[in-house]
Amino acid sequence: MIDQKIKNRESEIKELEQISVKKVRQRWRIVIFYRLMFLVVTLGGWEVLGRIGVIDPFFFSIPSKIINQIYIWIIKGTSQGPLWLQVLVTLEETVLGFLIGAVMGIICGIALGRNKMLADIFSIYIKIANAIPRIVLGSIFIIALGLGMASKVALAVVMVFFVVFGNAFQGVREADANLIANARVLGASDRQVTFKVVLPSALSWILASLHISFGFALVGAVVGEFLGSKQGIGLLIATAQGAFNAAGVFAAMIVLAVVALIADYLITKLENRLLKWRPNVQ
Repeated sequence: MIDQKIKNRESEIKELEQISVKKVRQRWRIVIFYRLMFLVVTLGGWEVLGRIGVIDPFFFSIPSKIINQIYIWIIKGTSQGPLWLQVLVTLEETVLGFLIGAVMGIICGIALGRNKMLADIFSIYIKIANAIPRIVLGSIFIIALGLGMASKVALAVVMVFFVVFGNAFQGVREADANLIANARVLGASDRQVTFKVVLPSALSWILASLHISFGFALVGAVVGEFLGSKQGIGLLIATAQGAFNAAGVFAAMIVLAVVALIADYLITKLENRLLKWRPNVQ
């Protein structure tokens, strides 16, 4: 009798799980449908308004010209070389800046979060540095480091550092004081408390900042290329702007958007893998 009840209960749970999975899939199909509808309506309206003259194609281009520009870049290449090479250069600068800035931000955020004296000493300087416009720093880096990769990586590092630093610092400060006290009672050293208690508590804060910071790294690399470079997507935008080629500017923006979406997908996968213990991770 008891075994039969257990089997019935397990059967009910399986049915509920199947219903839940079906609802999730159905909802996702609806989301995809409306996303595509929005895209079609937006691009279609843009194309029609551009062709009838409501929107000036010279300044804002039209989707058909933008797609044709991307096609030309893929088949014939850009004025600076193959399109894949421009994407690779920008992506290399972005990844380097992202990794360096993220590591520096995490280390500094944890160090200052764990040491109130250091936080009080350096907080004013961090606020001053964060208030400096990034475009100014980009010009300084180009003057100091030249038109090569170093100046773009440096700007990307700065863009990433403050985002990751802020989240790491706040994550450390938000760590459960009771857990820290219990660890100290059990004889844990400062190093053990930091790595065994504080860092895991701040991990969700840090990973949340990585989604945003990679986009900032990409922006930093592109802005640096726009200000002065030999290759890269930013140079494509600058060249298109100089030639009053609106389609080229929008085409470069689409390429950047694709790169950013792929990177966000990979970071989301990494976050889900590292935070399996969190029940609300999808």
